[in-house]
Amino acid sequence: MSSSLLVHGYEVVIGFETHAQLSTQSKIFSRASTAFGAEANTQACAVDLALPGTLPVMNKGAVERAIELGLALGSHIAERSVFARKNYFYPDLPKGYQISQFEIPVVQGGAVSFFLGDEKKTVRLVRAHLEEDAGKSLHEDFIGQSGIDLNRAGTPLLEIVTEPDMRSSAEAVAYAKELHKIVTWIGICDGNMQEGSFRCDANVSVRKPGAPLGTRREIKNLNSFKFMQQAIDYEVRWQIEQIEDGHAIQQATVLFNPDTGETRAMRTKEDAADYRYFPDPDLPPLVISREWVERVRSEMAELPRVMAERFVTKYGLPEYDATTLTQSKAMAAYFEETAKASGQAKLASNWIMGELSRRMNTDDLDFAQAEERISALQLAALIMRINDNTINNNSAKAVFDALWNESRVAVGDNLHDVTQAASVIDSIIEAKGLKQMNDTGALEAIIDEVLTANPKNVEEFKAGNTKALNGLVGPIMKASKGKANPAQVNELLLKKLS
Repeated sequence: MSSSLLVHGYEVVIGFETHAQLSTQSKIFSRASTAFGAEANTQACAVDLALPGTLPVMNKGAVERAIELGLALGSHIAERSVFARKNYFYPDLPKGYQISQFEIPVVQGGAVSFFLGDEKKTVRLVRAHLEEDAGKSLHEDFIGQSGIDLNRAGTPLLEIVTEPDMRSSAEAVAYAKELHKIVTWIGICDGNMQEGSFRCDANVSVRKPGAPLGTRREIKNLNSFKFMQQAIDYEVRWQIEQIEDGHAIQQATVLFNPDTGETRAMRTKEDAADYRYFPDPDLPPLVISREWVERVRSEMAELPRVMAERFVTKYGLPEYDATTLTQSKAMAAYFEETAKASGQAKLASNWIMGELSRRMNTDDLDFAQAEERISALQLAALIMRINDNTINNNSAKAVFDALWNESRVAVGDNLHDVTQAASVIDSIIEAKGLKQMNDTGALEAIIDEVLTANPKNVEEFKAGNTKALNGLVGPIMKASKGKANPAQVNELLLKKLS
């Protein structure tokens, strides 16, 4: 469970319910397509429309995706789970109830771990249950009336429910990003938040430290990480203001308006009893054998947490680095190719998490696009030239600049090994005159000139002010046009000053 973080003397308590649309081609109880973007009501069959005499039939692919999530999160996968009818009336719910799971869900327990800054956090999961999606009400295209699109009705969902373990909006967003990474990594959900494939509901309450849990309000359908943080922060401020003004918080479902940055109540929040759950008589219990679970396990790709553990043991990386590098399969593969080709795993990690990620963020690129600018082999070759003292870090950034801005034209194409990549790096170093100055005699001559020109820094250093050394290193690097070996400069300086 997460440690407390007080806001104006109040502890924030957040739990999440996330609806992940499963990546099946057909719906959970019918053969209708789940493809996004079709004309309204063209992908709703008789089962989805709840026509008399129709019966639901379970989609095996949806069950297998639930098993995969359970395995990825360290959850218990129930050998026998039950479907229930969740009764409520809304225009986009044709049957008048939603088929879901209540008392016995398919996935039980588990946890999601992630880093917030350099602090490791863990959020416990209550459950993940299979259910069908409802349709969609359309308001903006009609004047004075609403339209109903039932294409989404029956789309398979996994609702993933946490304990109220999060204590800030930043922590909630970090959890949501980690869960998003997991479901897309294992391929059970495409994670497209704009299309509604990954929708988050945040249950937010506040309390004085040590007091019982406060009354929660549920912020529905948060479809971006940016809006998620804004919505939670506003809701926390609003609840604290209400309590401080002497008002009681009423349990409610609220929506976030990104234009105003505010939440507003949509309806009072229902409890489980309001839905009058009872077992669905049209669906038998879902039985999952251990053999089925083990077959799914054997077919799954290496999980991000397992890969991160391997990066720690095989490459000697800190846990923070390993977790960051496994944010996506593309990033992990790029690191591993760079580390193997260069033989310098920590340097590879530093450059990928540092300079490469910074450039990607600045230019709004993903890893596939970034690799068109600088391939893993090119970065490996650059790291090799840093490691063998051909160039220093400042010069390496200049080479990186050239690769990032120019290599797409020709020099980065058709590289098959690190030797070829190194020839590209060497040509840039040569063309730009970036080769590191390692000539001791030439460096000593520059150092002598700088010492003569800066007697005050020399006196201060000899008097015990070690920071005065920085005032000497800078002019030396400038005089060498940035080509001096910084380690060699420090070594020669200290020798001359002792």
